[in-house]
Amino acid sequence: MSNRPRSDIDARIALPPRRHRVARLPAAAALVVALAALLSCAPPWNNPYPAAELGENIFYSAFAARPKHLDPARSYSSNEVVFTGQIYEPPLQYHFLKRPYELIPLTATAVAGAAYYDAAGNRLADDGPATEVARSVYTIRIREGILFQPHPALALDEQGRHRYLNLTREEASGKRNLRDFPFQGTRELTAADYVYQIKRLADPMVNSPILGLMSNHIAGLGEYAERLAGPDRDPFTFHDLRDLDFEGAKVVDRYTYEIRLQGKYPQFVYWLAMPFFCPMAWEVDKFYSQPGLEEHNLNLDWFPVGTGPYMLTENDPNRVMILEKNPHFRGEPYPAEGEAEDHAAGLLADAGRTMPFIQKAVYALEKETIPYWNKFLQGYYDISGIASDSFDQAIRIGGEGEAQLTPAMREKGITLVTSVSASTFYTGFNMLDPVVGGYTEAAAKLRRALAMAIDQEEFISIFANGRGVAAHDPIPPGIFGHRDGPAGLNPYVYDWQDGKAVRKPLSRARQLLAEAGYPEGRDGRTGKPLVLYLDTMVAGPDGKTRLDWMRKQFAKLGLQLVVRSTDYNRFQEKMMTGNAQIFQWGWNADYPDPENFLFLLYGPNGKVAVNGENAANYANPRFDRLFEQMRNMDNTPARQAIIDEMLEIVRSDAPWIFGHHPKDFALYHGWLANEKPNLMANNTLKYRRLDPELRAVKRRQWNHPVLWPLAAATFLTVAVVTPAVLYYRRREKRSAFGPGMSP
Repeated sequence: MSNRPRSDIDARIALPPRRHRVARLPAAAALVVALAALLSCAPPWNNPYPAAELGENIFYSAFAARPKHLDPARSYSSNEVVFTGQIYEPPLQYHFLKRPYELIPLTATAVAGAAYYDAAGNRLADDGPATEVARSVYTIRIREGILFQPHPALALDEQGRHRYLNLTREEASGKRNLRDFPFQGTRELTAADYVYQIKRLADPMVNSPILGLMSNHIAGLGEYAERLAGPDRDPFTFHDLRDLDFEGAKVVDRYTYEIRLQGKYPQFVYWLAMPFFCPMAWEVDKFYSQPGLEEHNLNLDWFPVGTGPYMLTENDPNRVMILEKNPHFRGEPYPAEGEAEDHAAGLLADAGRTMPFIQKAVYALEKETIPYWNKFLQGYYDISGIASDSFDQAIRIGGEGEAQLTPAMREKGITLVTSVSASTFYTGFNMLDPVVGGYTEAAAKLRRALAMAIDQEEFISIFANGRGVAAHDPIPPGIFGHRDGPAGLNPYVYDWQDGKAVRKPLSRARQLLAEAGYPEGRDGRTGKPLVLYLDTMVAGPDGKTRLDWMRKQFAKLGLQLVVRSTDYNRFQEKMMTGNAQIFQWGWNADYPDPENFLFLLYGPNGKVAVNGENAANYANPRFDRLFEQMRNMDNTPARQAIIDEMLEIVRSDAPWIFGHHPKDFALYHGWLANEKPNLMANNTLKYRRLDPELRAVKRRQWNHPVLWPLAAATFLTVAVVTPAVLYYRRREKRSAFGPGMSP
């Protein structure tokens, strides 16, 4: 071997030692292993939230449609109260844990009872006849020291003057968001703020949806609305309602106000737990009335202002809405008592602790159920309902009809919470119809026979995924007047056997049908088949399946059912004119009182007579007298006894086939505590508590990147490419030395 120096060509084609080239394969594997270790500690790749939020005390949920109104005088939609319920504070609220639902103070010092007066102004006894009551007066005292959330409308300068209540159009036009105002302020809540909000219900510029109803009860509200809508009203000029009083709402002192009603309306107290009767600072009303702000959505529908535990800090309805803790919120203790099972369920573990527990709530726009469901399973949403296309993945129905989580859900630590809605669905008979209507014993037997034949339990199983309970009367569970067990049994349709309600045998229904004059489904006088007619708005493939099922239920008795499907307007017309024979309908509670369900059968509310909510046109004088006696009573054993008598009447007359009370299913992750459905309360975010650390751990586990395909691809690539590279380099080396030369 020569000692001469290597040529330039030798230097250019020199290759690294072979051992370095062979070592590349393990090095690639080591790189993959190191990457896997790094990723196990990093946030998941598919995390839809900023990395800075990992481990933070933030509640994550979603909304499907943009809230149209967040002004409490206008908002009347379930997707809006998700936000308004956390921001605003009416004087009363519902107890979070107790059932039946119970009103308790929120900003008020007590649940106010009404004082009753006759036409001469004399005080009446609280339990006196409602017919003698000319005026009801609710006196409400609020707590001292409650503050509004920070807002530019309440900002003062060094001289104590409002900074932003007299903006020029030029000054206002440059503002796009509340953050464009450098200063924010607050002040104490007063009784005048509640009175101001009641006045806003009558303002034609507000257009409150409850003005018509409240004008029937709040003294002078209708006349006040006419004054505000007078010809001299300039719609482009702010009208300070503090200067325009009316008799229905009066300030007594700084912390006390009165609401005066015409006659007796004890259900009014439930309205005092709704956002319509929350406070409104006059400064906020004036602030948003300034020219130039509305053009950029600077108004109450986009940026509400309240005293509640949360405030809306971001409103981007095409992307996200964010609630953050109100820094001026006074704090509120978690309830220390509830139902017997609440302690075992861990719902009293936080008793006495100061709420709210969650610092921030992020609601993302999700228009479709599948993406929402997938993100819930990945841990990116804390709570979820169950859509029909995800039901089988989440729920198994046991042999006794009970709902159970699937093993996959239990493995994730997900909890199922069910609750029966304050709703009822029913099949009604038009009591004015000559065939199915009327009050003879034969007509009642026909209706009872149909009630026995239509298997509500089967309907719930097939068409509601088991999400419902068969109804025995109009009153759902959780509402005063409802009874469970044998005391709540409809004895005309069910028997009580082995601790449960069992539908009477079909033979009994056939016997009743014969006693009604229709043996084997034929008119006993003419021998012709009995043909009945169902008017419905149900349409589409799913609707056809349900209607086919209904036909089969009637066919069990040898009866022919003709379905007359129509659109909404035509259906309403047939109902108002009494041309429907049998129909299906439902009702959702406005407030948790039996009056709100039993009035659906009150004679003077007849659909044909007055276009009322009594769609069956049922009119039993005894039932009506008891209803008038019951409607204004407090929830006492005496009221329960009257309700029991009313239910016996309506079960016997059978103007309805009682259908079912739907059951809501909700899933929540193991890191979310204090979940108990409350179908009346809308301010429940403050009760929830999170374990963000556990959530972060579970998110990493459930969203761990699958690296073996990457590793396999890496090894395969190296295995394929390395020989080719080696061959290429050897060939290049031979070409560089030329023929007959060796390296």
